Amino acid sequence: MDRRRNLNVVVAGVAFTLTVSGSLFGQPPVQPSAPMPNAPAPPPIVRPEQPMRQAPDRWRSMSPEDRQRFQSNVERWRQMPPEERRELREREGWRQERLKREADAAMRASGLQLEAERRQQFEARYMQERKRIEQELRRELREKRERELAPVVERLKKEFTQQGGSSSPATTTPAASGSPKQ
Repeated sequence: MDRRRNLNVVVAGVAFTLTVSGSLFGQPPVQPSAPMPNAPAPPPIVRPEQPMRQAPDRWRSMSPEDRQRFQSNVERWRQMPPEERRELREREGWRQERLKREADAAMRASGLQLEAERRQQFEARYMQERKRIEQELRRELREKRERELAPVVERLKKEFTQQGGSSSPATTTPAASGSPKQ
């Protein structure tokens, strides 16, 4: 479980790294057709004819947390064996394909018939909104987990403090509680 979680973190980090590095080196990010309300201004589009001139601006526009995450992901990527890099690239390709299929399904469900440029804009906005929703869900889940684990830790602390010098927690019975087991 822990290994899988770590791999998911690395995959997400590599995806972020590839996205940012791709835009840093000449692949312009797709801009939404209309700005989202209360959203920060999007970073400037990096033009292929002058990618390195705008890369420092893009770096400066990143939050300190994003910069740190980017740097740690780059270092982790450099230390990975080639076969693990290949596997992560494949997984990211599959993830991108799945997201594209889901964006296409969302467009079909909406009933819209769009030409190629507007279709790309729809897809970009769909991805942007989905990313925002998924980040919010992860944040909410993390907060809920922390709220629910705090009483568990306190209960375990009391339980194991009452045991005194017992070296084998397996011989004790868990304290009765009204909360479900996780």
